[in-house]
Amino acid sequence: MKVPTRSSAIIGTLCLVASLALTTASADEPADVTQQARVALTQVARATNPIAGAAGPGGTVWIAERPGTVRILGERGLSQPVLDITRETTNDGERGLLGIAFDKKFAHFYISYTNLEGTSTIDEFAVRNGRLQPQTRRTVLTQTQPYPNHNGGDIRFGPDGYLYIAFGDGGAGGDPHGYGQDLGTLLGKIVRIDPAGGRPYAIPRDNPFVDDPAARDEIWAYGLRNPWRFSFDARTGDMLIGDVGQNDWEEIDWASGRSAGGENYGWSQMEGTHPFRGGTEPANHVRPVHEYGRNGLGCSVTGGYVYRGDDIPALRGQYLFSDYCDGTVRALRMRDGRVTGQSDLGVNGGEVISFAQDGEGELYVLAIGGSVYRIDPA
Repeated sequence: MKVPTRSSAIIGTLCLVASLALTTASADEPADVTQQARVALTQVARATNPIAGAAGPGGTVWIAERPGTVRILGERGLSQPVLDITRETTNDGERGLLGIAFDKKFAHFYISYTNLEGTSTIDEFAVRNGRLQPQTRRTVLTQTQPYPNHNGGDIRFGPDGYLYIAFGDGGAGGDPHGYGQDLGTLLGKIVRIDPAGGRPYAIPRDNPFVDDPAARDEIWAYGLRNPWRFSFDARTGDMLIGDVGQNDWEEIDWASGRSAGGENYGWSQMEGTHPFRGGTEPANHVRPVHEYGRNGLGCSVTGGYVYRGDDIPALRGQYLFSDYCDGTVRALRMRDGRVTGQSDLGVNGGEVISFAQDGEGELYVLAIGGSVYRIDPA
């Protein structure tokens, strides 16, 4: 959850149609083909601070609400809560229920939240016949948070079947403890664990720092300020991360699906491609594939997904993202980790806090004020 530093953008007309002169990112498509995408936002539900979503069993979409409830999206909107932890979490600052995920077989459901003490917590539930089994709940991992902001909290399973967890740098401002570059803490990192391989979890043997006695074995990537929504391209396995900047620059980071991990995204020596407060660019800095300044309405990037659905063919292969303060849904065309084009899709979701992807690759936009939108062809 992110607090805007300037006034939020006025919500635009949701069905405004835009021409998108971008090709897709698929490697098997020619780079010189120009396609047009016409999209609209269709409100499919109202929720209480919807903050995360996940494709669920039986083609469902599960929606997490920041105060601590999880509901299932259906044709008539959202169900009654299938999980309620409102008495176990606090939503002051940037806390609350922050992420949800299913494993690949929909056999287990995971939640990421801050408990009443403000500690980031990952819990697991068994799932049988599409239903949570409350009696099976167990805590997989915890991480103490020194401040009530920059908790991160996004979780999802990668193509390799392991659970990835995003943690911010611990909060305050300017990374006062230097956690972004400190391999001795999970803060400011993407973590990779195997919750099915041990109790409470196992560490994959090919994690990049398992042989480094000065580093936490769980770390997959580091140098992040507040990774607010990351995802894997369903086709290529590439990881894309929206990392919120400090004062000047918002960034999108990328790693190939063939990566062995260990990427250093630079914070807090760098803010995007720019030295932060006299910092020195690390020799192994992986620069963002896209950045934008706060010279407009934007203030806090919201990472999204590469579109792999069928409903909007002209959009296929492009990475969609937004900004909490600006609300415009935008797209990047990429090839081999390089942005080759970008576009404003012409629709605005207001205070866009998250995206969700269903089992067919179609995308949803979540606005913290309560709207759940589906991205449809116009």
